[in-house]
Amino acid sequence: MNTERPYRILISGGGTGGHIYPAIAIANAWKDKHPASEILFVGALGKMEMQKVPEAGYAIKGLPVAGLQRSLTVENLSFPFKLLKSLRIASGIVKDFRPDAVVGVGGYASGPVLYAAQKKGIPTLVQEQNSYAGLTNKLLAKRAKAICVAYPEMEKFFPADKIRVTGNPVRKDILNLSGKKAKAMEHFGLVVDRKTILVLGGSLGARTLNQAVLKDMKGLEADGYQILWQSGKFYFKEMQAKLQESDLKHVHLREFIREMDLAYAAADVIVSRAGALSVSELSLVGKPVIFIPSPNVAEDHQTKNAMAYVEHGAALLLRDSDAVGRLRAKVGDLMQSPGQVTALGENIKKLAKPDAADAIVHELEKLVS
Repeated sequence: MNTERPYRILISGGGTGGHIYPAIAIANAWKDKHPASEILFVGALGKMEMQKVPEAGYAIKGLPVAGLQRSLTVENLSFPFKLLKSLRIASGIVKDFRPDAVVGVGGYASGPVLYAAQKKGIPTLVQEQNSYAGLTNKLLAKRAKAICVAYPEMEKFFPADKIRVTGNPVRKDILNLSGKKAKAMEHFGLVVDRKTILVLGGSLGARTLNQAVLKDMKGLEADGYQILWQSGKFYFKEMQAKLQESDLKHVHLREFIREMDLAYAAADVIVSRAGALSVSELSLVGKPVIFIPSPNVAEDHQTKNAMAYVEHGAALLLRDSDAVGRLRAKVGDLMQSPGQVTALGENIKKLAKPDAADAIVHELEKLVS
């Protein structure tokens, strides 16, 4: 196809890093192959994509759409009005931008935008990151031209003839960590004579992981470890106050870590939730991982994500209900077994799909040509 043609690609969705970063990775991969193209994002007003997408160098428009709350709230009363307004705005964006194709990555904004595009006969591609498909993607998939997934056996959610197993696209800077460790140690203020535990609860944070670190951080420091700890936006001030009450010198707290390539390079062992993006990134990193899946997700899909790796000897599992009070022992047992450390790192890399973004771009090229 013509790499010089100024294609127009619309990408919609967001809400969490698990949706936003794959979307940006797809945009970057498309731009690499088709530099004359124009790419526009559509997100939900007030959500993190409205900040993260411009930081990545792309334009974004916002919709007032929001999700339904599980409990009866005032916000739920406004839901139909926000949805109707978002559908109207999305239709206007599609009409004005005239995209060659539209990509939906999940999240509140995906629904109105892909619905508007499908009504106008514009080809759409759905990218589902998780092993359990969300409601929006299941509805949109009926009229989508292609559905790119990261896990096998997704036929229970989507038409089999539309499914393409591509993996989840990740940030390019983590594809090669060699030679970055010294820079990473300096950047985060870490010391070279201590093993580093990297704790990741996602961009918003995970209460159980934070409570587990609080419970065991003194013991882990006494055992000779240092902790690089991303607490997440919701918990940072609380964790900061708790940490300031201690006299610990080797616990490094961050609300959010932007330089994830350096964080991964510094880590000797990683403790993480098992969201789709985290699992995909960690398979590329090739370090020993302890997954603590969130139980508060649809169909417990984070546990399913984690078990797909545990069953291949590629990660360890610590259940959310057991994490507080057992993190120190889990880390200690692992790090005292060099053979297991090596095996976990080697096995998780075997499950990596480093070319996921390019594979999705290839499917997108089929739609626009």
